[in-house]
Amino acid sequence: MTTLLTHQNRVAVVTGSGRGIGAAIAVALAQRGAKVVAVDLQSPSATVAAIGRNAVGVAADVSDPNGWATVARVAEESFGDVGIVINNAAFYPNHPIEELDLDTWRKTMSVNLDAQFLSAKQFVPAMRRNKWGRFVGISSNSIGLTVKGMSHYIASKMGIVGFMRGLANDVANDGITCNAVLPGLTHTVATEAQGEEQRRATWQAQAIQRFAEPEEIVGPILFLTSDDAAFMTGQALVVDGGQYRVG
Repeated sequence: MTTLLTHQNRVAVVTGSGRGIGAAIAVALAQRGAKVVAVDLQSPSATVAAIGRNAVGVAADVSDPNGWATVARVAEESFGDVGIVINNAAFYPNHPIEELDLDTWRKTMSVNLDAQFLSAKQFVPAMRRNKWGRFVGISSNSIGLTVKGMSHYIASKMGIVGFMRGLANDVANDGITCNAVLPGLTHTVATEAQGEEQRRATWQAQAIQRFAEPEEIVGPILFLTSDDAAFMTGQALVVDGGQYRVG
């Protein structure tokens, strides 16, 4: 099979790329020709090794402006201007409202939502100069489901949809698009601890009755970050096997 080089000469930042969905995104972008800046709290060496010379790893806290300054510096020194930003890093503890404290609320917002803003502040200027850019915020289909103990997480993930829609209005005339992708539960380290009964309860609410594999979330992201999606912005694509139904 011949892989289309739809992302050749693009530089992409992928956060939370040490494993799971983030690693799958990073590898897929590289296969399409992109140079990848793989970001995680600890440098994602396994992801970089899987890609090879077209990737560089960065250890950074995406809730901290200094972390984004480091990402930008490494990207520029390694590959040049960043044109694609995939904010995938997430913080998702389960706490019912009685147990949810302000520190957990704030950390959830800073990792999941502040990072979207901080990345835009860091990379929009170069994208404007180059008249091309792509932001994709990884939200969650949980914003439309009845999930207990996740009010903070759902608020942050709903905020990603709102921020992408608002940012799209600000940057559209410069060839920059901003969209959100809402995955369902995916087969990752985070979901392996779930029991069979809990898994089946999730599957039975879906048209496709199984968890997604990380690689199955990648397709819409490849599309949204390509030239093919130049007229698509401010949108939220749900990729969850048919669980989240409109109406």
